[in-house]
Amino acid sequence: MKNAGQRAPLDPAAVCRSRDPLAVRELLTRIGDKWTIFTILMLDSLGGRARFSELERAVPDISQRMLSATLKGLERDGLIVREVFPEVPPRVEYEITALGISLLGTLQTLVDWSKENWEDVRRAQSAYDAR
Repeated sequence: MKNAGQRAPLDPAAVCRSRDPLAVRELLTRIGDKWTIFTILMLDSLGGRARFSELERAVPDISQRMLSATLKGLERDGLIVREVFPEVPPRVEYEITALGISLLGTLQTLVDWSKENWEDVRRAQSAYDAR
């Protein structure tokens, strides 16, 4: 028997508007990662195609290991493709795919929201921390 003020738990499928809320959560976790966002946006700003070293210089504070892991994840998800050129030493370039391009507007909107609201968030954090 429920208490008068107690609500029934929400159905994750209804909240996500998806038949597979776990898949939605997994993908949001992936694309919501700060390194994923910066890597995709930087790859786009570099003309949609770049070498590892160019991305390493362009993405602030990312380690080689983290950039490598991020690129592998993005390739696995179909957001970028990796091309190896048979040269000595081998040249590797990464290119954003049509699927990755379809994500750019959403990521830029998130970045724009962050730029517009970061001061309000910082004030809220300071007020919370002061309590």
